[in-house]
Amino acid sequence: MSDKIVLTPLFALQAELDKEIASLHKVSYETTFHERLLALLVELGEMANETRCFKYWSNKPPSSKEKILDEYADALHFFLSLGIPLGVESYTHHFKKDQDTLTKQILVAYYNAVNLAASYEPKSYAKAFSSFLNILPLLGYEPEEAVEAYKKKLAVNYRRQETGY
Repeated sequence: MSDKIVLTPLFALQAELDKEIASLHKVSYETTFHERLLALLVELGEMANETRCFKYWSNKPPSSKEKILDEYADALHFFLSLGIPLGVESYTHHFKKDQDTLTKQILVAYYNAVNLAASYEPKSYAKAFSSFLNILPLLGYEPEEAVEAYKKKLAVNYRRQETGY
């Protein structure tokens, strides 16, 4: 696995989608901060659900890699979107092992994301985003797979806006 992920190009792509959504729905970053933060938490939960990493009571295997990456990409959309009003335009993350299990790493990402509600500033954002990105190695996925999943979901999100989703 690569030791880093470069997300700089994705911020520009996300800003364009956010601009279109703002225009169509008459909203702004300021008026949707809490909605975007809650959406991020929901998407993290949906991703965790697909991994089944916390379901100690079940023998059912995780969902497909494609489904887990799709949910990861959904959360990535909201992380990018939350960074834009803070002036984040470039981001390179070097992976590190924060936690020894996927469950623990997802909990750390949740905790740090929830903290954005009280401390929405660049340092807290970087901490939350980094803890989310550190989930990727525990899933066993390559950075390029996450970027491709993001781009695939970006196209879906544009189609959704066109069709009144």
